[in-house]
Amino acid sequence: MAVSHPRSAVTGRADVRPVTRGNATGRTGGTGSGRPLWTVRRRDNLVGYLLITPQLLGSVLFVLLPLGLVLWYSLHEWNVLAGTFEFVGTENYDRLLADANLREVLAGTAVFSAGLVVFNLALALLLAILLNQRLRGTTFFRTVFFSPVVVSLVAWTIVWQFLLQDDGGVNGLLGAAGVDGPNWLRGEGTAMSAVIVVQVLKNVGLNMVLFLAALQGVPAQLYEAAALDGAGAWTRFRRITVPLISPTILLTSIITVVGSLQVFAQIAVLTQGGPGMSTTVLVYYLYQQAFQFHHFGYGATLSVLLFAIVALLTVVQWRMRRKWVIDET
Repeated sequence: MAVSHPRSAVTGRADVRPVTRGNATGRTGGTGSGRPLWTVRRRDNLVGYLLITPQLLGSVLFVLLPLGLVLWYSLHEWNVLAGTFEFVGTENYDRLLADANLREVLAGTAVFSAGLVVFNLALALLLAILLNQRLRGTTFFRTVFFSPVVVSLVAWTIVWQFLLQDDGGVNGLLGAAGVDGPNWLRGEGTAMSAVIVVQVLKNVGLNMVLFLAALQGVPAQLYEAAALDGAGAWTRFRRITVPLISPTILLTSIITVVGSLQVFAQIAVLTQGGPGMSTTVLVYYLYQQAFQFHHFGYGATLSVLLFAIVALLTVVQWRMRRKWVIDET
């Protein structure tokens, strides 16, 4: 059946109007642009924001907020015993510059960090190379070297405190060989070395595993081709191994440097910063000022200094990666 349309009184033509669906305005969504409000892109964005919300809240509550509070406390003198909290401006920073002990503390921190980083990375890489060989018993030794990583830090340190005493297990072994060992933790020349060795043995397994994973990712064909060209073991290591595992070397160096600047429990248990101030590192000095001498404002100032040192060293390492890390030009 034909459908007739009403004709216009002016033109005499049929007045045909489009048939619209949806709401009265002919729009398909709830927005003024005609697009649907709940699109796939917006839904995906919402899911992404929900997934990063816990990490974002954790960063704000446990990183940014404490950092802001430390900066605020460094401008005050806070005496918990007297219940006073006074604004002193930059007095704590002036005290930092005039602190006669700070130079010795920073020197001890530098010695500890340098010794720990060098020996930890070198030993971890050596162990990874040895354990990357197809020999019997490598799985057992991997477990042995990694097991100290999962041991409680305080328990590990207490055991070594007994071993390094004047009549401890280390000197007992030396005595059996006819060597009179020193009092490792009470001698100014041996205390720092002993603390470094204890810390290296505690965490070398972590870097060893990272290096081992990197070594297993190096193609064996490269070594075979280099051997056919007459390259020796040292040349293959320097020209193939080191460049290809350089991203892992960067990662482990950053982790180890930051960890070396945050050491506390080992110093507190083994030497308490002594003898004298020979093993007093920056974190332990911060602890003494804030929690032993109750100078919380000055302790917060030392925390700001520690943060600045860690941030500076991390940025320097990250910027230098372009010169020696492969594919980072």
